[in-house]
Amino acid sequence: MHLERSNLIYRWEKRVFPFLLLLPAFILIIGVVAYPIVRALWLSFHNYNPLKPHASEYTGFENYLKILRDSVFSIALRNSIFWIIGVVLFQFLGGLLGALILRQNFRGRSIVRGLSLIPWVTPSILIAIMWIWMLDGNYGIINDILLKLGIISKYIPWLAQKNTALPSVMIADIWRGIPFFAIMLLAAMEAIPEELYEAAKIDGAGPFKIFTHITWPLILPTVIITTMLRIIWTANHMDLILIMTDGGPGFSSLIIPLMSYHTAYKQLNFGYGATIAILQGLFLIIFISLYLRLLRKRGSIY
Repeated sequence: MHLERSNLIYRWEKRVFPFLLLLPAFILIIGVVAYPIVRALWLSFHNYNPLKPHASEYTGFENYLKILRDSVFSIALRNSIFWIIGVVLFQFLGGLLGALILRQNFRGRSIVRGLSLIPWVTPSILIAIMWIWMLDGNYGIINDILLKLGIISKYIPWLAQKNTALPSVMIADIWRGIPFFAIMLLAAMEAIPEELYEAAKIDGAGPFKIFTHITWPLILPTVIITTMLRIIWTANHMDLILIMTDGGPGFSSLIIPLMSYHTAYKQLNFGYGATIAILQGLFLIIFISLYLRLLRKRGSIY
């Protein structure tokens, strides 16, 4: 009898107890991830106004069909693609260059490594205010520098022109995101054994061959993961654009997350706003899937 009871307790501990340990995390995931997704899906099929929650109306696929006819959404989609590709590409290139520089031995390297994180850890609102001041069309320091260098002949209202508003905000976000790539890639480079570099130098390999045959292949997994994270973050965050231009002038700097925000919280059309957010999530899933599939075909990942 005692043996059977011991076996029963053992089976319970082996089969049930692990799930009990995972239960808090499961509840957290349900509350933080699953519920908002289900709620957004429900809203996308309704005409919902938070001021009149009892008057919500089921509209079926009307919100999704409306997007196909929405010219503003087309502008936001084009801006979002330009925003994501431009920001992530230049953040990566700047971060790679920064990692290569920070890996060198020079006096004060530890201090420089610490200071290089300042853009990344600075709150978005401070970065936005700083760049608004620097890009100001009347007294901005960037205009002053370019004017003294003879690059421009008069002050330019960078954030108030349709053709310069989005690129200006992109420059601010690129500046903020470079340290993230630099530190991540630097950590991957530091993990490469020095014996590989010494052997390559003995064989007569130059800096370019060392980078292409040793450094790049060994940091590639980190590049892939870091790039994916930055694509997702850049596609979703809108803080700098919201503060610096609010999507203007016109719709020249409007991206999909900001359009969803405006639709839901300014126009109080939560159904259409949720539909925009759902489509953005689908676009991201498709893009990341194609990105990983392309890398897998090239043998970069397994």
